[in-house]
Amino acid sequence: MNKPIKSVLRQALFKSAEPGFVKSSLAGWVGRRIGLGDASFWNGYYGTDSASGKTVSQQTALQLSTVWACVRLIAETLATLPIALYEDKDGVPVVASSHPVHRVISIQPNADQTPVEFWECVVASLLLAGNSFNEPHLVGGELSSLEFLLPQAVSPPRRNSNGAIEYRFTDSDGKSHTLLDEQMMHTRGFGTDPMSGLSPLAMGRNVFGAAMAADESASKMFANGMKLGGVLSTDQILKPEQRNDIREDMAAKFAGAVNSGKTMVLEAGMKYQQVSMTPEDAQMLQTRAFNVEEICRWFRVPPWMVGHTSNSTSWGTGMEQQMIGFLSFTLLPWMKRIEQSINRRLLRPDERRRFYAKFNPEGLLRADSAARAAFYSSMTQNGIYTRDDCRIKENLAPMGGNAAKLTVQSNMLPIDKLGEGAGDAQQARSALLDWLNEKPKGNQE
Repeated sequence: MNKPIKSVLRQALFKSAEPGFVKSSLAGWVGRRIGLGDASFWNGYYGTDSASGKTVSQQTALQLSTVWACVRLIAETLATLPIALYEDKDGVPVVASSHPVHRVISIQPNADQTPVEFWECVVASLLLAGNSFNEPHLVGGELSSLEFLLPQAVSPPRRNSNGAIEYRFTDSDGKSHTLLDEQMMHTRGFGTDPMSGLSPLAMGRNVFGAAMAADESASKMFANGMKLGGVLSTDQILKPEQRNDIREDMAAKFAGAVNSGKTMVLEAGMKYQQVSMTPEDAQMLQTRAFNVEEICRWFRVPPWMVGHTSNSTSWGTGMEQQMIGFLSFTLLPWMKRIEQSINRRLLRPDERRRFYAKFNPEGLLRADSAARAAFYSSMTQNGIYTRDDCRIKENLAPMGGNAAKLTVQSNMLPIDKLGEGAGDAQQARSALLDWLNEKPKGNQE
C-alpha cells in the first residue's frame, strides 16, 4: 500500500472520531471494515470536486443555510401530510384501515421511527442523493415493517445474468447483502437512467461549491475584522528569516477581528498599504444573494419560503396562490413518486386493482377552501357535478338518492324533470285565473 492511500485511510480514521462526524450521513460506516473498493463510502466522505475547488458532499452541502432550509422545508412538509391506503369500493374511496400496508405507512413504519421521521428520511434522501431505498420485512406473507437504508450504503442497482435487478448493501454490522428488485422498495428521483435517479448534489456541484466558497470568503473577511489584506513595503532587502518573523508577528498581533483597531509600529522605513477593495467592490452581498436563488432553483423552492424576500415572487399575488404553486410544482411530483412506489412494491398485483396509497394535501389548501367551495357550487348548479361527485372528491361517503342526480340553478330540479315543473306552474296559474273570472252565483261575492 503506498503512502497516499495510507494517508487517506488515516485521515478517514481520525475524521470518524470527530463528534460531528458520527451524526453525519456516514455514521453507518463507523466501526466497519472499509476497503478500497467501497466506492459508496469514499464518494460520501469526499464528495465530488467543484470548479471552485470546494468538495461537495451531503455533509458539506447541508452546512449551507439555503440547502438546509430547502431540504428541511420539503421533507418536513411532505412528511407531516396524512398518508393512507385507500380501497376502491364501486368507485368510492374508503380508507383500508385493516390492511397491513396502511398500518406500516401511516402508523408505524418500523420499531425505531415514527411515520414523520421515516418519511423525512425518505424525502431527504431523494432530495440529496436522488434515490431512496427501503427494505420491506414480511411476516406470514404480510408486510410488517419498512427499514430505511442509507443511500450511500447501497450500491447502484444492476442487472444480473438472469436479467433481474439486484441491490447490494452493507448493514450496520458490516455484513453484505444482496436483494432482488421485488425485495426492495426503491423510489427514484428525476433522471435519465431507468435504474436510478440523478443526485442533485453531484449534478449541481459547481453551484453548491461556489456558494461554499462565497461563505468561506465572507467568514474570513469577518475574521480579519472586515478588512482585506495589505502590503508591507521597504527599500531594504530582507532575509528569508526576517520575512517569516514579520509574517508571524503580523498574524499574531494584528490579524483577526479581536485585534482590530490595534496600533501598528513599523521600523526600518517599512510602510503599510491597505488593499483598496471593499466587500461592495467584491460584490460579496450580491453573490451570496444570487447563490440563494441558484440553490432554490435546484430544489424548485420559491426563495421567499426560505427567508429570501429581496425580490417579489412570481407565483401569484396571494398566499393561497403561492401555496397552490408550491404544492403543484414542488410537492406533487415527490408525492406521486412515493405513492406509485408504494403501490408497485408493497401491494400484490391483484391488490393494485383495488388498493392505492395517497397523500392528503387538504391541510395545505385550507386557506383556499372558499375558492374550492365556489367551484363546487358552480359545478353543481350548472348540472356538471352531482353533490355526491363533490363528496367523493372530498373523500366523503356519498349520500345517494337525490344527491346523485344532476341539478340546475333554475329550481334545483333534476334535468329530466325541468319541463314538468314549468308545466305545473302554468296549470296552476290558469286555474287561478279561471276561478277569479267566474261570475258570482246568487248572493255569493
